Amino acid sequence: MKVNNKLIQEIAKLSKLKFDDSSTKKMKEDFKKMLAFVDKLNEIDTEGVEPLIYISDEENVLRSDEVSMFTSQQDALKNAPQKDSDYFKVPTVLKK
Repeated sequence: MKVNNKLIQEIAKLSKLKFDDSSTKKMKEDFKKMLAFVDKLNEIDTEGVEPLIYISDEENVLRSDEVSMFTSQQDALKNAPQKDSDYFKVPTVLKK
């Protein structure tokens, strides 16, 4: 792919950006470097390599959930510094 000012201006137009001459020159050089990197990646032989879904083969080993009885609502509210009827009362965090 040939990278020229026309291509950079077209990409800028599609992305709703505007570049001056010095920025266009910098973008052109950066775009050439990106395309060179992609070309280098395309040279790699990936024959027989399975595509990855995850970066590593590690799996999370989780314990199974066990239902257990928790303390009653009244017992939990006994430990609350502030309460309002059957609810915990907490300080305001967000302002209007």
